[in-house]
Amino acid sequence: MARLSEADRAALWQAAWPDALAAWSRFTRLHDPRLCESSVAAAQEGLDGAFAMIRLVDKSVVIDLEAIGKLDLDDHAAAILAHEIGHHILAPASATDSFRLIARLRRALPTLERHAPMVANLYTDLLINDRLQRQAGFDMAGIYARMNAHAPGPRSRLWTLYMGMYEALWGLDKGSLGGPSGDAAMEGDAWLGARVTRVYARDWLHAAGRFAALVLPYLAEDAEKDAALRRLHDTRSAAAGASPSGAQTVEADEADGALHPSRDPLVTGDDARTDDAPAEPDPGSPGRPGAGQAREPFDYGEILRAAGLTLSDEDIAIRYYRERALPLLIPFPVQPATHSEEPQLEGVEPWALGDSLDDIDWLQTVAQSPVVIPGVTTVRRVYGREPGAAGKPEPVDLDLYVDSSGSMPDPRHMISYLTLAGAVIALSALKAGARVQATLWSGKQQWIGTEGFVRDERAILNILIGYFGGATAFPIHRLRDTFASRTPCDRPVHVLMISDDGITTMFDVDERGNSGWDISAAALAKGRAGGTMALNLGPWIKSDGPVGEALDRARREQGWDIYSIEQMEELTTFARAFSRRRYGGVRARRGVAA
Repeated sequence: MARLSEADRAALWQAAWPDALAAWSRFTRLHDPRLCESSVAAAQEGLDGAFAMIRLVDKSVVIDLEAIGKLDLDDHAAAILAHEIGHHILAPASATDSFRLIARLRRALPTLERHAPMVANLYTDLLINDRLQRQAGFDMAGIYARMNAHAPGPRSRLWTLYMGMYEALWGLDKGSLGGPSGDAAMEGDAWLGARVTRVYARDWLHAAGRFAALVLPYLAEDAEKDAALRRLHDTRSAAAGASPSGAQTVEADEADGALHPSRDPLVTGDDARTDDAPAEPDPGSPGRPGAGQAREPFDYGEILRAAGLTLSDEDIAIRYYRERALPLLIPFPVQPATHSEEPQLEGVEPWALGDSLDDIDWLQTVAQSPVVIPGVTTVRRVYGREPGAAGKPEPVDLDLYVDSSGSMPDPRHMISYLTLAGAVIALSALKAGARVQATLWSGKQQWIGTEGFVRDERAILNILIGYFGGATAFPIHRLRDTFASRTPCDRPVHVLMISDDGITTMFDVDERGNSGWDISAAALAKGRAGGTMALNLGPWIKSDGPVGEALDRARREQGWDIYSIEQMEELTTFARAFSRRRYGGVRARRGVAA
């Protein structure tokens, strides 16, 4: 095609857009593509290295027309646009499936997990291009031939293998696109890759690990040096800006999905299963390894970053615990407001000398006699009282203290069930309209907290995902100062401690010489909604040591509700049962404080 001006090139690509949409369905609806005249403008749209991309968040196709001109691909405009639309329609189709795909590929690429985004792109491109070549009639093979002609240079074995897969898919001569020719082992691998693409076209996510296992040996060589592979990477930032969903849990078929295609009878066509090809359990069977298991926060963060999200460790941890907490939210305690006493006028009675002048009903006094004689003709109104309508239920605020000493895990790297339980209960409180004060503590002077009782979800979670890992010394002054100025007019507050045996330091003497026992009792009295301790102690009640004695006294004398666990995982059970145990039944309905 003759060299085009910038205006003519933009017009050509805009005119090709309807044909690209129709290649998938006449009902496909996307807004017009973003046609960038320069690579600098394309980079500002998030396109880096490749000549085209799609953003899954806003469904925007972005084209670098300058790079297109250098590769002389203008006569393939409709095919390239249709390919980008395919990432929205077919694979990965959504940010959630992008996360799921990356997770499967990372498991199948041990020590080379950093290549998972590129492998994801190669795999989904195979699926899309095969459909466009065979069903839509686009010359997808011509695009690769043109790229090879206009971008000569060293090619990696992975590129050669990849081109061989297309040659096998479309029945092309060996080597016509730069695929293997004369290398029997690589030709066999190319055939396996083509078979995976065809056999699992309708269940492509399930077979992602198979594709990764096939290309793993080639990745270990010189894939990073191949510029052609980087130009193909059009999904590098596809999920940027998305809200993470679906990356928390190891799926049922993920753990055993990294099966080499040569061991898959569906791919090879073997009717009988070989001895070294394990039978795959049914996806719904409970015995599948990893099914339902939650990922660690570190793995979760690596998946999000690989999918194109740019997040700090703190942002990842907040999203992780929020997503894990949402399915576990519980009805947080509320207390019925007291009935209002409505005054009702019942009549008038004489106003006598010595009564307040403000009580005289002058209108009724003058109506009875135009001559006003104090104490004789003066009257005042008489009111009675009757119960008014019941007020709206009143949320119980939450004063939450979470232990972050050295005996606790760092929630940003490993799952912390203390953080998860705190998140479940705090988010439940916010959902009920309550306010939360969150405090994270460890050794002396090692504590952080929200600025009082707040309804800011992020501020609360940002406290909970922190970590000290120091000694153990409860911040007694924080509890003391929180309730020092509270009055009966303030909303009731439930005090919740999540810790282990280090919680008994709350009964020590504070910096002013006050007894922690007195401060604890005052907090419960002014809070008017009781207190709970969820402690990793095991059967503490059987202990004759100082910890057991202190907790038994706290329960007996001050009414602390103590929930003892033997494994941290049980904290999620506690979080779900918290409201039911403490506020369920008759007490909650009658509004009786614990």
